[in-house]
Amino acid sequence: MLSAVAGIFRAGVARQSASRTFLRVSAPILTSIRCLNSVPPTTPSLATAPSPTSNRIREIVAQTISNIGSKRETAAYLRVFTVTSQKFAVIKVGGAILRENLDELCASILLLSELGLYPVIVHGGGPQLNSLLEAAGVVPQFEGGIRVTDAKTLSIARKLFLEENSRFIERLDSLGVATRAIQGAFGATYLDKEKWQYVGKITEVRTQAIEASLAAGYVPILTSMAEGDDGQLLNVNADVAAAELARALKPLKVVYLSEKGGLFDGEDKKISQINLDEEYDYLMAQPWCIYGTRLKIRQVRDLLNDLPRSSSVAIIHPSDLEKELFTDSGAGTLIRLGDRIRKATSIHDFDDIEKLKAALVGSSKGLETEVDRFIETLKEKKFSAYYDDAMQCVAIVVPEGENQAMAVLTSLSTTKSGWLSGIMDNIFTAIKKDYPVLAWVVNERDENLTWFFEKSDGSSHDNNGRVLFYYGTGMCSEALVPIYEDFLSGGRAMLGESR
Repeated sequence: MLSAVAGIFRAGVARQSASRTFLRVSAPILTSIRCLNSVPPTTPSLATAPSPTSNRIREIVAQTISNIGSKRETAAYLRVFTVTSQKFAVIKVGGAILRENLDELCASILLLSELGLYPVIVHGGGPQLNSLLEAAGVVPQFEGGIRVTDAKTLSIARKLFLEENSRFIERLDSLGVATRAIQGAFGATYLDKEKWQYVGKITEVRTQAIEASLAAGYVPILTSMAEGDDGQLLNVNADVAAAELARALKPLKVVYLSEKGGLFDGEDKKISQINLDEEYDYLMAQPWCIYGTRLKIRQVRDLLNDLPRSSSVAIIHPSDLEKELFTDSGAGTLIRLGDRIRKATSIHDFDDIEKLKAALVGSSKGLETEVDRFIETLKEKKFSAYYDDAMQCVAIVVPEGENQAMAVLTSLSTTKSGWLSGIMDNIFTAIKKDYPVLAWVVNERDENLTWFFEKSDGSSHDNNGRVLFYYGTGMCSEALVPIYEDFLSGGRAMLGESR
């Protein structure tokens, strides 16, 4: 049942154990992994929101597939990911988004809710508040980037936030989305009463009402207002409120909706992914990583350090919400702690050879002897192996030498979670830095074939259901010709093909 499907989104979800694919060839062949069991539905503690009919569910899935343009990605994720509502996503919505992009945001939330995915939403209202303050003759004041909130500002802000909250909920209700307005979720103390007056520092997140709403199939909607110990209402930045909410709920995804749609580098190009374990120091050293970009990356790192490693943060435009959540390519900037990619150039570089063998064998039967032989060949040849600490993914490249004029990806072993969590992307990035020219082979039935096409500059099919991929060279290059001829003749025997 699709209502039991719960988690279709790019990287950053709780993984269950999965079978592993292993390939060893003049180039690898990666095979598909079967679906995992879904989790049982949770028992609601409130009256459960009405569920869509099965026909409506089919319409939603068809819409999703057509919208994101990748049936492979959607089918794979629908089969694999399962997640309870409480662990799905926290979405921060700024005031500008509520003013300019409310309809498309609500349409995306409708889609998620009818798939059984209920995000927790916290919103602000900064631009609207500035307009109201100006109309009231109040000049907005900021100290250290934080709004100074006096009694008059707080009164206007409270009324505005309630109005925006009601307008948001009414729009969702009109579409058939079951919602709950959650009040009193944030407990706080004064951040610095003398400096910022009625501005709060969140000290407690009360999740009971939120979790009860999620379990019953409702989308919780919160403002960023908090309550002090003395009952005084306090203003809190919506980004800060969303981060504290995420720390309490520990969701798989934290989404910051942004008019810009992501973070941008020094050439004003959108940064698609950031692997903090690998890239944080590099990014902090870049001359363009200043002001808001620098602050946001630091804040996201601090947040992710408090969340499970499977969690991720996305900064996206509301029009791209579906694509970001439902595809592995995404549309905004995806940030995660990631996994450090290790490199070995000698068999002695591996801390645990038995762990390497187990990773290469995976769940396949009868490969132990062949893997042992493969390990023995590595003792006598040059190679570069790339892998994560858990060895969810292992890739081995044999460089150019006497018997081949260019580097070849000769083996590839990966679990499904390693594939979908982005470890393969990180490994491939590391390979490309070391080997600007590379060739490899993939079975044409592979469900991830599109991914390999995206990573290559060119390809060629044979009559045996295989595809030769390459980058950094051309089909007519002297280096590729002998590999191509070997490919057409069937090449060497492939370990793990079609398993």
